[in-house]
Amino acid sequence: MSSAKPSPISASLAPALLAWYDRHARTLPWRVSPEDREHGVVADPYRVWLSEIMLQQTTVQAVKSYFDVFVTRWPTVNDLAAAETEDVMKAWAGLGYYSRARNLKKCADYVATELGGAFPETEEGLRALPGIGPYTAAAIAAIAFDVPAAVVDGNIERVFTRLFEIETPVPTAKPEITALVGAATPDDRPGDFAQALMDLGATICTPKRPVCALCPLDEGCAARTSGRQEAFPVKLPKKAKPVRKGAAFVAERGDGAVLLVKRPDKGLLGGMSGLPTSNWTVRADGETGIRAAPFEAHWRQTGVISHVFTHFELRLEVFHAVVTGEDDYGGWWSASDSLAAEALPTVMKKALASAFPDRF
Repeated sequence: MSSAKPSPISASLAPALLAWYDRHARTLPWRVSPEDREHGVVADPYRVWLSEIMLQQTTVQAVKSYFDVFVTRWPTVNDLAAAETEDVMKAWAGLGYYSRARNLKKCADYVATELGGAFPETEEGLRALPGIGPYTAAAIAAIAFDVPAAVVDGNIERVFTRLFEIETPVPTAKPEITALVGAATPDDRPGDFAQALMDLGATICTPKRPVCALCPLDEGCAARTSGRQEAFPVKLPKKAKPVRKGAAFVAERGDGAVLLVKRPDKGLLGGMSGLPTSNWTVRADGETGIRAAPFEAHWRQTGVISHVFTHFELRLEVFHAVVTGEDDYGGWWSASDSLAAEALPTVMKKALASAFPDRF
């Protein structure tokens, strides 16, 4: 592991960054602005927690509308705990990484029933909650409770690997980066410091063509000095994602209703609504072709859809049939005008769009 190079910016990093943040902070629905903070407004731990869970491996732009829906329907953690799990999964549908939604509900239940609706104020206490790992615990502790925690997300990794020209590839460099962030984090306004770093990475210190001339940390940045900004962070070559195959079956009743089933609670897309499919997994193909159909019908192939998950690509042959709806097919019939409200993951919506291109 390479050792971090000394930088003249170390001592002045926090003051320079916070001064920039006070002028240029992004307006986000879960954030207390610097101006509001000056007037005594404090962060709501529930909103901070909810936003951080939603933002895991997802973009700010994608999260905004989902966040608004959640805080409108369930303004507090106690409200979310009282909600039906199915309603939470429906509200989450389309945001991806559905284990986050299951853990979100588990965490809300625990905080409401075991902690009286109050989130722990320490990293250690937060990490004990369902769905909260080291990064999320540090972010909540810093932003909601002003704990001087070392918060390191992808944006912050990029900023610090450039500031100090860290040659160690990520994620191997994570301990080194975390130590540097921890050393730079001020006791005063640690939450704003973390959010300022996030904003800097998102708007100035971007992966391609960083706008170094506008960066408040420009003068002390080692990568800027050497002209190697886009060489950082150093990453190992990506492995090719395996391709898994399977089949999905869209059974339509005469009135336009579609047969849906609930996927097993464990595994990918666990607990979500979906179409009947063959038994594909992360590690194995499912059966393909009409022989994989859950029951006999006049199945007609409508296309092949592709969906990329974190660790693999899934290709599903899509089949459509109109059936009477009188037999016991398992699952339930969702009316045509109710499908959009179902807890359907994106891959299932793609399959429906293949069968009903005019509806989806």
